[in-house]
Amino acid sequence: MRTHLTGQKMFFAGKWVNSEQIIEVRNPQDNSIIDVVPAATAEDMLNCVKEAEEGAEIAAAMPVHERIKVINGAADHIEQHSGKYARTIALESSKTIREAKKEVGRAIQTLRISAEEARRINGETIPFDQSPGSENRIGYFYRFPIGIIGAITPFNDPLNLVAHKIGPAIASGNAIIVKPATVTPLSALLLAEAFSLAGLPAKVLSVITGHGREIGDALVTHPAVRMITFTGGLEAGEDISRKAGLKKISMELGSNSPVIVLEDADLEEAVDSSVSGAFWAAGQNCLSVQRIYIQESVFESFKTQFVERTGEYIVGDKLSELTDMGPLITEKEAMRVEQLIEEAVSRGAVVLTGGERTGAFYSPTVLTDVPENCTIAKEEVFGPVVLLYAVADLDEAIALSNNVNYGLQAGIFTKNIDLAHKAIAKLDVGGIMVNDSSDYRIDAMPFGGVKNSGLGREGIKFSIQEMTEPKVVCFKLSSH
Repeated sequence: MRTHLTGQKMFFAGKWVNSEQIIEVRNPQDNSIIDVVPAATAEDMLNCVKEAEEGAEIAAAMPVHERIKVINGAADHIEQHSGKYARTIALESSKTIREAKKEVGRAIQTLRISAEEARRINGETIPFDQSPGSENRIGYFYRFPIGIIGAITPFNDPLNLVAHKIGPAIASGNAIIVKPATVTPLSALLLAEAFSLAGLPAKVLSVITGHGREIGDALVTHPAVRMITFTGGLEAGEDISRKAGLKKISMELGSNSPVIVLEDADLEEAVDSSVSGAFWAAGQNCLSVQRIYIQESVFESFKTQFVERTGEYIVGDKLSELTDMGPLITEKEAMRVEQLIEEAVSRGAVVLTGGERTGAFYSPTVLTDVPENCTIAKEEVFGPVVLLYAVADLDEAIALSNNVNYGLQAGIFTKNIDLAHKAIAKLDVGGIMVNDSSDYRIDAMPFGGVKNSGLGREGIKFSIQEMTEPKVVCFKLSSH
C-alpha cells in the first residue's frame, strides 16, 4: 500500500527538495513499502545549517504575536486533517490507529501550549542596590533565543515528540533542524508541512531525512548549532555527548520504570493501569511499566488478575479499531526482545503468559522469578514485557526500584498518604505518579529523569527555558 504524501521530499530551509539517494519507509506490520524519502548527505546537512544561520536571525526578529499565530495555525491544520496524520502514524510506526489518534490529539495540544508559552517568556527586575555602592543602578534580565537548535527524534512518537522540539523552539524565537528517526520520517514531514502552510518564514525550520551515521555528526558537531535536543537510547546519547562540544544538550534517554503496589491498593485499578502502561505502543515507550513490585500479601491476587488482563489484549492489524497492540518497529527489534527473554528464562525466569514472536509481532509477556543479573532486569527492554516481583514492604520496593542506572518515572498504588510521601521522597526518579502507573504524562509538565535517563527537562515551558538564555541589563544612573 502506498500513501500519497509530501514525505517524498524533505523540508530543506522552507523548500521541499529531493535527493539522489532514497530511503524506503516500511510498514512494520508486513514490511511493505509505504513511501520513500530522501537520504540526505553530510553536505546537505552542512548546507542546511548555513541556511539556518540566517533562519535564526529571522526567527529571533519574529514578534511574539506572529510566533503565536504560526504555531496555532499549524495546530489548526493538523486538527483539520487529523485522520491523515493518525493514519500516517499508524502506517509507519508500531502504533494502532487508536493510539495514533491519541498522539495526534496530544501533538495539537503540545502546539497550543507552545503558542501560549510564547507570550510568557518573561524576565525579572534585579535590585542592584542590594550591593553597597550600587545604589544608583537599576536593571533587569530578559531571555533571548540561543540560535540554531538541532533536534534528533525517535520512532515511538513520530509526531508528538517532534512537536515537543519544534513548538518550543519557534515559540522562543529559534531556528531548528530536525533529524527524524529513519524508520518514521513521514509524520515529521507532515508536521513541517503544517508549519509551512501556517506561514512560518523560510529557513526557520528544516526536517532533514537520512541515516544518522551519514548526517548526524554534521548536525551534532557543527559550531553554529548551539543546542542539541535528543530523545533516544543511552548509547546514542553518550555518543552525542562526546561529540557535541561546547553547546547545550538536552536528552531523554529512556528508563526501566518501576511500579509499586502496596497491600492497601485498589488492585483492579492498579492492574488496569499497569497493563496499559506496560503494553502501550508495544511497550516501546520510555515510560513503559517494566518492573512491578507487589506486596507479598496481595501478590498472588495481583498476579492472577494481571495475567488474565494481559491475556485479553488483542494483537493484530494496526488499522483496526479493535486492536490493542501492534508490532514492534522492526522484526530485528522483536528478535532482540526475544533474546532478552530467552536469557532470563535460561537463568530461572518463568513466563506466565506470552513469550511468542511472529515476525515483528511479540505477544504481551509477563515474567516472574527474574534474577537481578539478567539484562532485562537492569536495562530498558523497550518491548511488551513486564516483570512481577513480590516484596515484603515499601522499603524493599524502594530499594529494588532504585537499583538500576535509570530514573525517569515511577508509579505507586496506595491509599496511605504517609507511605505515598515516603516513596516520593525516596524514589530516585524525575516523576512519581501516585495511584497511577509510571506511564502517565501531560505535555505541559516538566519531563525528564536522573542517572542514565537523561539531562534537562522537556515540557513546553521547561524546554523554552533550555532553549533561551538570560541577558542582564544594568543602568548606572547619573547622580544628578
